[in-house]
This record gives sequence, structure tokens and C-alpha cells, in this order.
Amino acid sequence: MKLNIKNTVKAFFFMAAVLAQVKCSSSNDVVENPPVLNPPVVNPPPITNDVDFWLTKGDQSILLAKQSGILGFGTTVNAYNTIEVKESQKYQTVDGFGYTLTGGSVDVINQLNPTRRSALLQELFGSGENAIGVSYIRISIGASDLNAVPFTYNDLATGETDLNLAKFSLAKDKDLIAMLKEILAINPKILILATPWSAPLWMKDVNSFKGGKLKTEYYDVYAKYFVKYIQQMKAEGITIDAVTPQNEPLHDGNNPSMYMSAGDQANFIKNSLGPSFKAASLNVKIIAYDHNCDNPNYPKTILADTDAFPYVDGSAFHLYAGDISALLNVYNSYPTKNVYFTEQWTSSEGQFAGDLKWHLRNVIIGSMRNYSKNALEWNVANNASFGPHTDGGCTMCKGAITITSGDSYQRNVAYYIIAHASKFVPMGSVRIESNSGGNLQNVAFLTPSGTKVLIVENDGNAVENFNIKFNGKWVATSLEGGAVGTYTWK
Repeated sequence: MKLNIKNTVKAFFFMAAVLAQVKCSSSNDVVENPPVLNPPVVNPPPITNDVDFWLTKGDQSILLAKQSGILGFGTTVNAYNTIEVKESQKYQTVDGFGYTLTGGSVDVINQLNPTRRSALLQELFGSGENAIGVSYIRISIGASDLNAVPFTYNDLATGETDLNLAKFSLAKDKDLIAMLKEILAINPKILILATPWSAPLWMKDVNSFKGGKLKTEYYDVYAKYFVKYIQQMKAEGITIDAVTPQNEPLHDGNNPSMYMSAGDQANFIKNSLGPSFKAASLNVKIIAYDHNCDNPNYPKTILADTDAFPYVDGSAFHLYAGDISALLNVYNSYPTKNVYFTEQWTSSEGQFAGDLKWHLRNVIIGSMRNYSKNALEWNVANNASFGPHTDGGCTMCKGAITITSGDSYQRNVAYYIIAHASKFVPMGSVRIESNSGGNLQNVAFLTPSGTKVLIVENDGNAVENFNIKFNGKWVATSLEGGAVGTYTWK
């Protein structure tokens, strides 16, 4: 057998190399690029939720519902528009959000069975998880046009007078007073604004609930009428925080109603109402005007009167005409005086989507960004026929609640308009800085507990993606066209 010595030598050296490699791999020497079996899985840190978010859509598919998505603050860059909230820049302190508790509202709420009635009052005025926390209500001194019939607390036969108000009585408002006591038991801190629609007829220059003026010779006795009202309500355990001298003083076609010019209101305040409150040691605010934003010169006329000025806390507005910026106009002219937004109706002919957008933009966001201390929608409740109301009163006013039977009610658009603020922004909160522009109308608050609240309304028709930025970090979110979101974080 002939051996190939050359191949034998090659095989020898190859085997030696293999043995050497095996030896090295079993020693303590470090092997370059060792094989890795079953490498450990490294998970990214979990994203925590920093921002809670409640949503209402214009198509009513979602109504004041807390969303389950995670919104965590971070610094990932994107191309969205940004709403930056700045806690360091503070504006007005907020008194609250709510409605007018009309006599008609009381009548229809009282038609509910006791269990449902109690549940509704808790839902409106309570602080529980399912409550909306209404913190400010307006009531009428005597009847409003959303009472079944007009009345005052001193109605007399034609030709009679009662200069000492001996026949003054709150009896016709006994049901309202009883409900106010229940509401105060639920929320003892709720603020109450009281407003007359008409003086007693014997004090007017016409013998009618509709229209006419307060006779100058009855200024003092009418001021005492206010004092007596406040004192008797206090005796019932109801504290009146503020009054306006007249609801819609330039609208004398309602039933009831009374015309009062700016000059007449200034004279009434400085000569009678203010001094009467002072003499009776009443710590009750006098708020002028209480009418539309198209006439800011009315409250300015009163505030320009040096004798009326000390008695006036501020001025109140509605928005059936004019622009919400009228509040800022008056505030800038008299920055030591407050401004308030005290009434806006929703119509029986209105559409949910359109009303939601308009009222959030103007009544909630608009009033607050123009320094208002409160924002009130009109009536709390009505029946399915939009009653009760006086003969000649509002026939189309849709309440926040419609009472449909003795054991059921429905929530209307005004409920959600107010709830997006009242549930999250309690009395004593402060408006803070947030930039606003384009379709994303918004306003921000700092609550007494330190929570930040941002209310955003998408005034456009398309989805808007945007960031909420705070302290150098942001969260990305979105709202459909016409939707409203309330965002809260600590």
C-alpha cells in the first residue's frame, strides 16, 4: 500500500488545530463572539396615565363619558398644534357654574316620585361620581316668565298701597324655598343670585306685570322690599349671595317684566338700594345690568356714577345679542369690578350638535376667557311641552332636564354644556393661562386641590390632533369636529 505522506501530514495538522480549539473553548479563556442561547427580552417601561379625559360628541354617541385611553406626558416630537397650559399665570377666581332654578323647574321636578326626585337633585347638585356638581344657581324674586303665573311678594288690589310692606309674603314661593333647602343640604356652599322680573304692580307706572317702570316715589320702599326678601330668606336658612336690580331691564315685552334705563338703575342703586343694604348690614352683592352683550355702555353708565360705584360689585350679561367680548370691554374699563354671565337659553328648535358647540365656545369658554366669575344656562327643568310658563312667557325654552313622567327624565344639551365645567371646576378655582386659536377653543383652571382642568371644544368639522403641554412635557390627543373634551391632571 502506497502512502501519500503529504496528505497524511495535512490531516495531522488539521486534527491538532481542532483539538486546540476544543481545549480553548473549555478553558476559562474568553472566547470572542460566543454563541448566545435564549437571549433575555427587555420590555420598555410601561406608560402610565397622567391625564383623565371626559368626552361629549355632537352626534350624542358619547355623552360626558370618561375615556379609557392612556394619556401620558412625554417629549416625543410631533407636528400637531399645541395648547400650552401655564399654572404660573393666574386670572379670575371662579364662583361657579349652573342654571336658573325657576318656579316652573320646581313644579316639574316635584312631579317625580320621591326616589327619582332625590336622585335627580343629588345628580345635579351633589359631588358623587355620577353627579355634575352645580355650584351656582339663579332664582327669581317673585315670578319669572317660567312660572305658571306671574306674581310678586306684595300683590294688592288695584288702588291699594303698602308702604310698610305689612302684607309682604314669600308664601307663593313655598315650594321653591323647600327645594332650595334640599339643595343646600346637598351642597351647603352653593351660591344663590336673586333677580326680580317685576316690582309689585302698585309701585309701577302701569297696572300690569308686563312692562312699565318703577315710580321714583317708590324707590325707597322697593329697596326695602329687597331687604325684606333677603332677611326672610335668611330666616328660612337660605343665604342670598347677590342680587341684580332687574332682569333684562331693556326688555319690557316679557310677562312679567319692567323697563329700567341705565340712569334709572344708577339712581335706584345709589339713592335707595345701596343705602338700604348698608343700613340693614346686608353683605349681599349688587350686580348691575343683567342683560345682553350688545350694550356694554349700560353697566359702564352705572359704574361711571361715582355715587353708585361703591355699592356695585360688578355687572351681569346675557348673550341673545352682541358678542361675549363685551365682558372684557367692561372689565378693562373697571378692573376692580367683577363681570358675570347669568343666562343663556337653549331652544326647543335647536340641534344638540350646534348648541353644544356654540354654548361651549361662548357661554363656558368665552365667558371665562373674558373674566366672568360664573357661567349659567337658563332653566333647570321643564315638561315635554316646554312648560310651565306664564301667558306670554317663553314657549320654546328647553331646560337642562325634561321631566317625561313620574319616574323618568332626560338630559338635554344644556345639562352637558354646564357639566363639562361644573363637574370638574369647583367654586374657588382660578382660571390659568392657555393659548387659544383656530378651531381648538379652550380654557384652563387650577382647582383648590391642585388639579389642572382644560376644557377644549373643536369648533371645526374635522378631527383635530393636538398636544396638551404642561411643564415642558406634553400628551397627544384628538377631538372630532364639534366634540368637547374636559382634561384633568395633577
